[in-house]
Amino acid sequence: MRKSITTAAIILMTAIGAPLQASTANTSTIVIVHGAWSSAKDFKDVEAALKKSGNEVITVNLPGHGDDQTPVSSLTLQGYVDTVKKAIGTRKNVTLVGHSFGGMVVSETAEQIPGQIKKLIYLCAFLPSNGESLFSISAADKETHIGQYIQPDEKAGVVGIAKNGILDFFAADAPNKTAERLVANFKPEPLGPLASPVTLTAANFGKINKVYIFTEYDHAIGLTLQKSMAKGANVTRTYSLPTSHTPFFSQPAVVASILSEEAK
Repeated sequence: MRKSITTAAIILMTAIGAPLQASTANTSTIVIVHGAWSSAKDFKDVEAALKKSGNEVITVNLPGHGDDQTPVSSLTLQGYVDTVKKAIGTRKNVTLVGHSFGGMVVSETAEQIPGQIKKLIYLCAFLPSNGESLFSISAADKETHIGQYIQPDEKAGVVGIAKNGILDFFAADAPNKTAERLVANFKPEPLGPLASPVTLTAANFGKINKVYIFTEYDHAIGLTLQKSMAKGANVTRTYSLPTSHTPFFSQPAVVASILSEEAK
């Protein structure tokens, strides 16, 4: 049965401490995969809150992102998946979380190691069907602001976002210091993995429980597309946050509360 939980309910749960005071017996492994133009560092506040509540948290930094200097020519979607699989190791009952493009990565990861994944959580993320790529899905998005700011460089194999559009596209509601840091550390995204289709089956990926967290004021992935992807994708529960594309900046405690509750 599909269930939708509003932000108000989650804030209330956070305030009374229900999800964020999980007992040791209920601790879980939560693996978080960031999106394009991002890195594991962006989830530091969410990670800290989750660890405080007793969860094991692994925030994966994809090759070529953040401080990682892997050459663009070496980056592939399967390479990203291999990095996530290595981080998971032999763990089972993993709650695997993907933000934005990270949704493509966690979907393919779950397809390849379905026995280790308990649940998939899509945080305003791409939720693909078999054979789709980020580019093929996003082509249907009529609400995204990407067209105003995108700066592809096919020769270098990367795509950037105009400096004056970074905050509007990603983080219009981010705290000032976070916004300044985001703009200062911004780096182009490798093109190849964004164009790579996933291979998903009903027997593996299709059987895993899925949760979707909508972001209502998202200029990167429009809300209409988010809801369209979630519809009919075996999503068992949805949440809706009144934020931009980066709720881990503006509402990290709320995001952590949802993840902790869903990982139980």
